[in-house]
Amino acid sequence: MKKVKITAIRQTCYPDLMKQYENPIEHTCDICLGQVFISTDGAKPEGLCESAWESMRPFVEELARGGGNFFDGWMKNPHSAMISCNDGFRPVSFLLEALIR
Repeated sequence: MKKVKITAIRQTCYPDLMKQYENPIEHTCDICLGQVFISTDGAKPEGLCESAWESMRPFVEELARGGGNFFDGWMKNPHSAMISCNDGFRPVSFLLEALIR
């Protein structure tokens, strides 16, 4: 098993959808752009949002096993993936990269 680096790359926000569909909430996301998490042996890193983890977990586990090349060459680096959390109002995109030793 390998380590996988998880980096918060971008957060998008859809205020029109929030206004139309979302109930007002005080607290949304604690992820900061540029924040890095390290998964060891495919495990959820401490401090990573549970919702984000559920979106990326299968990809992290596969990269940790040495796999990759998702969707037949989707990523330039076959040992990586770009995955977004499932928040439809303010999704965060994460770059997953196998740390090869």
